Amino acid sequence: MMFRFAYPVLVVLLLPVAGWLAFSLWKKPANITYSMTSRIARLAGKGNRVLAKVPVFIRTACLVLLVLAAARPQFYNVSREIRSSGVDIMLCLDTSGSMRALDFKIDDEPVSRLTAVKKVVSDFIKKRKTDRIGMVVFGEEAFTQSPLTMDKGLLLGLVEKMEIGMAGDRTAIGSAIAIGGKRLKDLKAKSRILILLTDGRNNAGDIAPDAAAEAVRALGVKIYSIGVGGKGPAPFRVKSFFGTRIVHQRVDLDETTLKKVASLGRGKYFRAADSKSLSEIYDIIDKEEKTEIKVKEFFHFKELYRFFLIPALFFLGLEIFLKTTVLRVIP
Repeated sequence: MMFRFAYPVLVVLLLPVAGWLAFSLWKKPANITYSMTSRIARLAGKGNRVLAKVPVFIRTACLVLLVLAAARPQFYNVSREIRSSGVDIMLCLDTSGSMRALDFKIDDEPVSRLTAVKKVVSDFIKKRKTDRIGMVVFGEEAFTQSPLTMDKGLLLGLVEKMEIGMAGDRTAIGSAIAIGGKRLKDLKAKSRILILLTDGRNNAGDIAPDAAAEAVRALGVKIYSIGVGGKGPAPFRVKSFFGTRIVHQRVDLDETTLKKVASLGRGKYFRAADSKSLSEIYDIIDKEEKTEIKVKEFFHFKELYRFFLIPALFFLGLEIFLKTTVLRVIP
């Protein structure tokens, strides 16, 4: 709830009111010539002189309240109706064992690939406020983690709970694309996109990635593919008889297949070698797939002038009463 004056320009009238108050306090009261007025003044005392000014202050309060009432004070709030054809986005995220590799950093601290992906994906979800987003998690198997939804709180909670190996240690890229495309099928939206993120090679599942991409393209879905990881052996934390140690292992990222998938899906392929480049990739996708939003604003007002007008009328009546009784002036 916010406050405003509908006609704020009328508040300027308070300046003449302030000028009238200053003049009324400065000017001398009406007097008469009489030889014994000095004695009468002593009888009246200083207190009565102050009391004689009370009607001036009452009238000032009345004028101030009338000016504020005329300016139409209001409480108001704004409601928005967002109309958008929207973009439907299905995120297919790899949680296979190779996502344990520690070749990414957050705040200069080495983290697993999945940890870096979770952070960037969470930021991406927060930006897409008016779009429906769903998630497919895959490893040896692929399953829908969340259907398309606008509940960003739910999505962020599911991203946070993602764990390495939750769908198995191998990589079923074709199955992930097929399930993501199935979730986007027959949905009316301005555009439908599938973002595939993996750091491996398709070595599980019954569906080839290129066959799945062709089927998804036939549904009118655009595919962006992201290959995660640097070149060369990646560091992994392993447990041994002598405790935890870092071992470098080669991760087989199949860029050829990922490029083909993106080409078949009329999208683009990106390579994310570190946290910064991964974040930049999602920023590029965010800019390319912008949603046109139409917003209607509705203002709801509550008029407050009566809370100023009624006291003003009260002060006006009080002034008339005092000047005709207690503070009456004899001509």
